[in-house]
Amino acid sequence: MNISGDIVEYQRKINIKDGINMILYISGRTDIVAFYTPWLLNRFKSGFVDVKNPFYPKKISRIYFKDVDLIVFCTKNPLPIINYLNNIKIPIIFQITLTPYDNDIEPNVIDKNKIIAGIKQISKIIGLDNLFVRYDPILLNDKYTLEYHKKSFLKLCNLLDGYVKHIIISFVDNYKNVQKNMNVLKLKEINDNDIEEIGKSFREIAKEYNITLRTCYEKNNLVNFGFLNEPCVSIEHVYKITGKKYSKWKARDCNCAAMVDIGDYNSCNHLCKYCYANYDEKRVKNNILKHDVNSSILIGNIKEDDEIKVRKH
Repeated sequence: MNISGDIVEYQRKINIKDGINMILYISGRTDIVAFYTPWLLNRFKSGFVDVKNPFYPKKISRIYFKDVDLIVFCTKNPLPIINYLNNIKIPIIFQITLTPYDNDIEPNVIDKNKIIAGIKQISKIIGLDNLFVRYDPILLNDKYTLEYHKKSFLKLCNLLDGYVKHIIISFVDNYKNVQKNMNVLKLKEINDNDIEEIGKSFREIAKEYNITLRTCYEKNNLVNFGFLNEPCVSIEHVYKITGKKYSKWKARDCNCAAMVDIGDYNSCNHLCKYCYANYDEKRVKNNILKHDVNSSILIGNIKEDDEIKVRKH
């Protein structure tokens, strides 16, 4: 099955703006698409979104969607927003995380077959070049072995044959949340031999399905095994979509194009045991209760003493 991945054709429907440079990341701090799509749709209707500074919560950035060049959606469950994608008159890149773990590690992730069906729908809407699947992160223990991952990756590529051209992988990091959940994760150290086996086997599988592989923000970039040495949101790709040149993202040492994340930490109800953005499950539950679908900010509401400034880049 061939699906057009022509970026230019997709962008003909979009009015590219000059002057302001802004990419919205929705979101690396929480899964807005999975859990907060009604709020996001309200923000689109209102024409702006307010974002708390995670380090100085009284400082609020106001972002007008008319100033946005590109939206990068990042989610484990794309289903809530699929029916609204054609109404979003801003270019889109979609990153969808699809890993082979059960609810012991990913307690609230929906059925993976539904995610696969959603990926296929999105592929038809935005094209192959704007869709990335993340097999992310790879972790090893007695249950999730190297053989388990190789079989799972082969199955994934087979199910998405013709619908996906790019897959990003990463390896689990020792985040605070990982340390707290070690009794569940029971991680085994990923050594150089493991990385080599993953690199070689994944590359052979991906080659069979005409899929490119890359890592992002990984010291082991696997280029020796045929992986692309490119970030997941490259400056070159962004330029093709927007016609604008972006600098590298200062907030991360990953070489991705500079983006503005509109999410809040400790607010994702997937509660994945390896997550970097959730590190306090009690706070997650409290934040979810504070969410107001009609608020301009994701968690809570604007207060009188908050300082709001319009953000332009």
